[in-house]
Amino acid sequence: AALPKATILDLSCNNLISLPSDFCSLMHLVKLDLSKNRLQQLPLDFGRLVNLQHLDLLNNRLVTLPVSFAQLKNLKWLDLKDNPLDPVLAKVAGDCLDEKQCKQAAVKVLQHMRAIQSEQDRQRQRKLQAEREMEKKREAEQRAKEAQEREVRKREKAEEKERRRREYDAQKAAKQEMEKKTKKETVQTRKPASGSRPAQPPRHKHSWSRSVLRVLLFMLFCVFCTLAACKLTELQRQPLCVSVNTLYEDVLAALQNHKTLQNMLQQNSQQ
Repeated sequence: AALPKATILDLSCNNLISLPSDFCSLMHLVKLDLSKNRLQQLPLDFGRLVNLQHLDLLNNRLVTLPVSFAQLKNLKWLDLKDNPLDPVLAKVAGDCLDEKQCKQAAVKVLQHMRAIQSEQDRQRQRKLQAEREMEKKREAEQRAKEAQEREVRKREKAEEKERRRREYDAQKAAKQEMEKKTKKETVQTRKPASGSRPAQPPRHKHSWSRSVLRVLLFMLFCVFCTLAACKLTELQRQPLCVSVNTLYEDVLAALQNHKTLQNMLQQNSQQ
């Protein structure tokens, strides 16, 4: 029960191939001895052991260290001898033959792992930046595609509208042409044949008769006016009016004689 709060832990010479998954919860550890085992790697979250000051990894099968190793800010002593380390890491760690070399190994390895962590962080940032730029590019392409589709739909709509307008104009023109043709046929149907047209008096004869009638009426009017002037005005003593009055009296006498003759003939016929 006191294990989680232990500060010193010696697991050397146990033929350990790996550490338990909850091993990194022993955050109170100050000194840890894992020498002379068969460890091929340390847990990825090994950096959680932030209080660790002394770490012995002698004679294992480690090639690399987890990036979280850079978080062991209190590490003062480190032994990585007799491990098939990556050449770069082995050069950084150096030998741990005395206290001074082991302390230098701890400082140099921490610096190296922090540099690796920084580089990974930069790579991660570059990757995130590239992903964001790619996402922005995809969004821009999507917006451009949508704008193009809207433009295509707008153009198709305008073309459809123009097509409908042309169809409407064509139908309207055809309808007007049909109405015009129908009207023409109707007029031709109602028009009588030239052979059946009734004979009409020449217009010039009708006009001539009206002209003669107008002249006679005008002359009669003039006669009445002259007779009235000769009978009712002081002009009756003039030679012209004397002749007119004499002619008028002769005409009246002739008419009276003609009427008397008619009466006599009528009486004889009745007897």
